[in-house]
Parts: sequence; C-alpha cells; structure tokens
Amino acid sequence: MPLWRKWWPMLLIGGGIIGLDQMSKNWVLENLAYGESIIPIQALYPFFRLTHSSNSGAAFGMLPMASGVFLGLSLLISAFLVLIYARSQAQDKLYQVGLSLIVGGALGNALDRVQHGHVVDFFHLTVPSLISNVSNFADHAIVLGVLLLMLDNWRRTRRAQRAASAAHPLQISSQEASSPPSED
Repeated sequence: MPLWRKWWPMLLIGGGIIGLDQMSKNWVLENLAYGESIIPIQALYPFFRLTHSSNSGAAFGMLPMASGVFLGLSLLISAFLVLIYARSQAQDKLYQVGLSLIVGGALGNALDRVQHGHVVDFFHLTVPSLISNVSNFADHAIVLGVLLLMLDNWRRTRRAQRAASAAHPLQISSQEASSPPSED
C-alpha cells in the first residue's frame, strides 16, 4: 500500500482542522474586540453567540498561568499520537480519523499559544443556570476525536466478544452460570 494512503486522513483532516481553526480565530481577532459578543443566529440566542475570549490555561480556564506547560504537553501528546497513528492499520479508518482530529485540534491550540501566549476562543455556548463555555474549532475537534476513539474502542470490544462467542458457542456466560435454574 502506498504511504500516502495511510497518511491522507492525518494530513487532510488534521491539516484541515488547523486551517479552519486558525482562519476562524483570525476572523475573530480582526472583527471582535476582546469581550465583544455578536449573535450570528438570533433563533439560537441565548444558547449560542460568538464572544472574543482567551484562555491561557487548560479546558474551562483551569491553571491559567500554565500556558507554556500546556504548549509543551500539546506538542508532546501530538507527537505521541502521530506515532500511534503510524502503527495503525489501513482498515482502522475511524481510529485514524479520531487521532487526526485530536492532533489537528491540539496543534491548532498550540499555534495560538506560540503566536499569542494564549488560546483564542469564541464559540460561546450557554445553558442558562447550568453552564457557560467559550471554545473554538480546535477544542471541538479534540472532543469529537476522543468520542470517535471511544466509539472505535467500543466497536472493537464488541467484535472481539462476538468472535469469542463464535469460537466457544457452548461456553456459558458468568451471569447465566450464577443464575438459579428456572422452574418451568
């Protein structure tokens, strides 16, 4: 199999996330003053608006003074995930897409930390009396990537369980073995 076939998801998806993330953040920086909000879709207000914000810490603003630490962690984790990606098989598409989304998101936020010293956020999602969070495309790519990896793991586990059942059809499950016999 040609090398490009294996790496196209990482390059296309990861690179696409970085590009989309950086373009959207540049738009925010050029068009919104810090703290300024706009309502792009009136029907979604107060649940959704765009608000120019920044985050020098981790998710939800935790550890705001550790931007350099998070830059290093982003780069280290991205390199590790690229190594994991290199070991994946051609048929592991969902796994590869999940890893690509996470790497693209992590590198998108890392670029912000290098350029600005913080991450630029702007998607302002609010559930009144419950949560208010400001994020960006990179953050959403990371979350989606993690969800896809969890889905891929769940699917692999199910396949392995079915294969084990098919290999040993007479084996009784531990739940069946501990249940008392029914009286018919």
